[in-house]
Amino acid sequence: MSTPQAAAIYARISSDPDGTALGVGRQLEDCRRRAAESGWVVAEEYVDNDISAYSGKRRPAYERMLVDLAEGRRDGVLCYHNDRLTRKPIELEVFLDIVGRAGVTDVQFVAGGVVDLANGDGLTMLRVMGAIAAGESSTKSRRQKRKMDQVAEAGMPHGGSIRPFGFEPDRITHRAAEAEVVRELVARYLAGESIRSLTVWLDAEGVPTVSGKPWNTTTVQGILRSERNAGLRVHHGDTVPAVWAPIVSIEDRDRVLARMAERVNAGRRTPQRYLLSGMCRCGKCGNRLYSSVRQRGQQRVRRYVCMSGPDHGGCGKLTIVAPPLEELVTAAVLFRLDSPELADTIAGRVRQDEHASKLSEAIAVEKALLDELAGLYGENKIRPREWMAARNPIELRLRDLDRELTAATGAGVLAGIAGQGAQLGAQWADLSFDRHHAIVAAVIDHVAIGPGVVGARNLDPGRVDIVWRV
Repeated sequence: MSTPQAAAIYARISSDPDGTALGVGRQLEDCRRRAAESGWVVAEEYVDNDISAYSGKRRPAYERMLVDLAEGRRDGVLCYHNDRLTRKPIELEVFLDIVGRAGVTDVQFVAGGVVDLANGDGLTMLRVMGAIAAGESSTKSRRQKRKMDQVAEAGMPHGGSIRPFGFEPDRITHRAAEAEVVRELVARYLAGESIRSLTVWLDAEGVPTVSGKPWNTTTVQGILRSERNAGLRVHHGDTVPAVWAPIVSIEDRDRVLARMAERVNAGRRTPQRYLLSGMCRCGKCGNRLYSSVRQRGQQRVRRYVCMSGPDHGGCGKLTIVAPPLEELVTAAVLFRLDSPELADTIAGRVRQDEHASKLSEAIAVEKALLDELAGLYGENKIRPREWMAARNPIELRLRDLDRELTAATGAGVLAGIAGQGAQLGAQWADLSFDRHHAIVAAVIDHVAIGPGVVGARNLDPGRVDIVWRV
C-alpha cells in the first residue's frame, strides 16, 4: 500500500437536532489524528451533517467526493467507521467500483483499521462490514416502529421537541396554570365566544405560548380541538384512552367539534368576493386591508378595513367603502390598458415570453437526457463513473437554465388585453368575477389608501394611490 498524498476525509452524522455539528466535529478530529499518525496528506474534508446514509436522501458532500475520486483528484479515503461511509450494500458497490477504476486502494477507518482494496480479502471484509451496518439499520428501524406502535397502543405519549400546552415536559403531568387556561377556553367557546376573541384575550392576559411566539387563531383552535386535552391518544387513525388524566371531558370536546362543524356548514366563515382582495394597503401603517361587511340599518356595506389584533397586525385605524373604490380602480385599469406606456411594456414582455418558451424547451431536453442516462445506469449499460461524468454537466446546464428562466418575466393575461380597454369596458358587466379580478391583478401591484374624513359617505379620490404593475 502507498501513502496517500491527496486523501479525502469523510464525516457524517444522521441526526443533529441541536445544529451544533458536534458529532461530525469529533469524527473529523479523530480522522485528522489518524491521518497524521499514518503520514497521510489530507487534501479535503467532506462533511454531510444531519443526513442519514440509510434513508436514501442525497448526500452532497459524499457525491462530490465520489466525483473527485473518479477523476483522480483523491488517492485515499479516511473515515471514522465504515457505517459513516454507507449503510447500503448497493451504495457500497458503487463506491468500490469508482475507487477500483480510479486505482485507489487505500481506505482507512479510525474504528475498524486499514482496508486494502488491492486484494480479495480486503474487499470481502469491507462488504461484510457493509452488510452488518445495513442489517443494523434495518433492525433499528423495525424496532423503532414497533416501539412507537406499542407506546401508542398503551396510551403513552409520543416524544417531541416542544411540550404540549397544558402539560409538563414529561407530557403526562398537567401544568396547573395552563390546564386551567385550557378549561376556560373550552367553557368560553361553548358559551358562544369566538376563537378570535379568545386569542385576543390570551394576549391581553399575557398568557405565554409554549414556543414564546404570539398567539394566533390557528393555535387556539388546535387547543380547543385537541384529543390529548380530553385524555385520548391517536395513532394511525386509532383512538385509545391515554395514560394521562384529561384536562377537559370527552363530552366537552365533542361539543367543541360539533360547534366548529356547525359554523362551517352554516357558511359563516365563507368570505364575500371582493375585486381588490389582497391588493389594498393601509396608508397609515402599510398593512394589508381585509374585506369586511358592516350592517348599516337594513343595508350591508362592503368595506376594506385595516385590522388590528391576532393574525392581522394592522393599526386598525383605516376603513374605506368597497363599491366606489372598486369602480374608481376599474375605470383607471381600463384607461391604463389603452395607454401607450402599457403597450410598450407589453411588447417587451411578449419578447421575453418568447425567450422563456425557448428556455422551457431547453430545460425539457436536458431533463430527458437525465432520464435516459438514469435508464442506462439502471439497466447496467453504463458504469457508475460514466453515469456521474455524464450527469454532472447536464445538472450544471439545468441550474443555469433554471436561473435564466426565473429571471424572465411572462406577459400572461396582459398579452391579450393591451389596447382593449374600451372594448372590455363595454363588456364588463357580462364578464365573470374571476375575469375581472385577473385583469385588475395583471395591471395593478397594489392600491394604497390614505386617511379619510370620519363618517364620510362619498369616496375622496385623493385617498387612492394606484401603484401599477405595468
